[in-house]
Amino acid sequence: MPRETNPLTVSRVIGDIIDPFTPTTELRVYIDGVTIFNGYRLRQSQVASRPRVEIGGEDFRILHTLVLVDADSPSPGNPYLREYLHWLVTDIPGSTNPSFGNEVVAYEAPQPSMGIHRLVMVVFRQPWRQIVLAPDWRNNFSIRQLSQVYNLGDPVAAFFYHCHRENGTGGRRS
Repeated sequence: MPRETNPLTVSRVIGDIIDPFTPTTELRVYIDGVTIFNGYRLRQSQVASRPRVEIGGEDFRILHTLVLVDADSPSPGNPYLREYLHWLVTDIPGSTNPSFGNEVVAYEAPQPSMGIHRLVMVVFRQPWRQIVLAPDWRNNFSIRQLSQVYNLGDPVAAFFYHCHRENGTGGRRS
């Protein structure tokens, strides 16, 4: 039996946060000018400012929604606040970045106090320009519910990185 190699599946992002999907759009993420890849491990200070994100595509008329959540809030062993919403941007034209979109929920830097957290970024293709309402709170946000309420369908791209507190490794994983 072949061994699973998709980092989103191995890390349980697919399953915990999103359902299986076929990526159709390129997503590039940069921290301090350096390209990061799925599973990179970063300290709080490295993510104090929002990452630079580029969404692929050749048609700027195609719009996207970007969501960033903490899959392990408040701790990986007891993520009862999962999915903590860190950033929500809509109406991002293809081949651009979130600064060209509508920031519905401003970026809030991750601040894990215990454990190593998975920060998950998901991009959807929007069927049309629409008003997306900011949730009343950031705790217990649901990417699946967002997709359902606003008819976004399956993700077109997803990405994750690990984040831990400044000192040490962030404590035990579970």
